[in-house]
Amino acid sequence: LAPYVRRRCRRVLYWVPGVFISLLLGRSHYAYAVQLRIVSMENVGEQVVCLTAYHLLFAMFVWSYWKTIFTSPMNPSREFHLSYAEKELLEREPRGEAHQEVLRRAAKDLPIYTRTVSGAIRYCDRCQLLKPDRCHHCSVCDKCILRMDHHCPWVNNCVGFSNYKFFLLFLAYSLLYCLFIAATDLQYFIKFWTNGLPDTQAKFHIMFLFFAAAMFSVSLSSLFGYHCWLVSKNKSTLEAFRSPVFRHGTDKNGFSLGFSKNMRQVFGDEKKYWLLPIFSSLGDGCSFPTCLVNQDPEQASTPAGLNSTSKNPENHQFPAKPLRESQSHLLTDSQSWTESSTNPGKGKAGMSNPALTMENET
Repeated sequence: LAPYVRRRCRRVLYWVPGVFISLLLGRSHYAYAVQLRIVSMENVGEQVVCLTAYHLLFAMFVWSYWKTIFTSPMNPSREFHLSYAEKELLEREPRGEAHQEVLRRAAKDLPIYTRTVSGAIRYCDRCQLLKPDRCHHCSVCDKCILRMDHHCPWVNNCVGFSNYKFFLLFLAYSLLYCLFIAATDLQYFIKFWTNGLPDTQAKFHIMFLFFAAAMFSVSLSSLFGYHCWLVSKNKSTLEAFRSPVFRHGTDKNGFSLGFSKNMRQVFGDEKKYWLLPIFSSLGDGCSFPTCLVNQDPEQASTPAGLNSTSKNPENHQFPAKPLRESQSHLLTDSQSWTESSTNPGKGKAGMSNPALTMENET
C-alpha cells in the first residue's frame, strides 16, 4: 500500500506548478478585464479595443497551454520493440559483443542512424526496445519519448515530437500576453506612483499586473529565444547539451536541414496552421533526415571522423536505411542528402494525427 500512496502523492505534487499557473492566469484575467479595463478605464472605445486584443491573446495562450499539457507524448511504434525470442536471447547473452550482435540484427531493417558514445546500438533496458533516433527515456514518465526535448514541470508533461509545436506556441503566446499587459498597464502604473489614481481596490490590481507581467516577460523571452535557436538548428534541448553520435562520429548539426526545412519539420508545410495549436509537424517521430556534410560555419565542413572522399554519397556508408515516406520529400532539393532506399515519388506532408501511433499510457 505504501508504494501506491507514494505514487499517488507524487502525481498530485506534479500538478502543483500547473495549478499555480492556472490560478495566476485566472487572477490576471480578473485584474485586467474587470478592475483595470472596466472599472478604471473611462474611454469606451479604448475599452473595446483593449479587451478584444486581450481576450484573443488569452484564448490562444490557454489553448496552446492546454494542448501542451494534455497531448500525450508519443512512444516508439511496435516495430522498435524486441520480439519475445529476441528478449530471451538478450537475457542469455552476456553484456558485450554478443549482446550487441543481437541488437544489430534486430535493428538491421529499422531507420536507426544514431549510436551511443561507445558506438553501440541504443537500447532501453527499461522499455525493452531499440531507441529510434532522437528518442530518450524519461525517468519521470518512465517511458521512451519520441524526439524528447525535456520534461517540463510547468506542464506536467514531456515535451517531445507530439507536442513540441504546442510548447513553442505556448511560450510565444504567453510572452505576447505578458508584454501586452505590461504595455497597456504602464500608464496606470505611472499614475499610481504620481498619485494620479483614485484610492480604490483597482490600485492593487494595477501593481500586481505590472510586476507579474514584467517579471514573466523577462524569463519567457529568454526561454522562447533559446527554443527559437533550437528550432533554427533542428536540435532538442538534450541534443544541445550532448551532441548526437552517428556511425561516422559526433555531429552537433547532424539533423540540420537548413533554416527553412528545420522550421517545416516542426511547423509543417502549410503556413495557415503555423500559429494555431493544431498538430502539423512533419514525419512520424521515428525517422529523421540526417546530414551527410555539415554546413554550419561554426564547425568544420565535414563532421568528425569523415575524410574528404566521404562527401561523395556513393562512397559513404550512411545513411543506409530508408527514411519514412513523410520525411523523404525534405531531401529532394538538397545536394548534401541521399535517398538510397527511398522512393522519391512517395513524399508527403506530415499532417497525420500523432494519436494514430500513440501507445496507451499505463
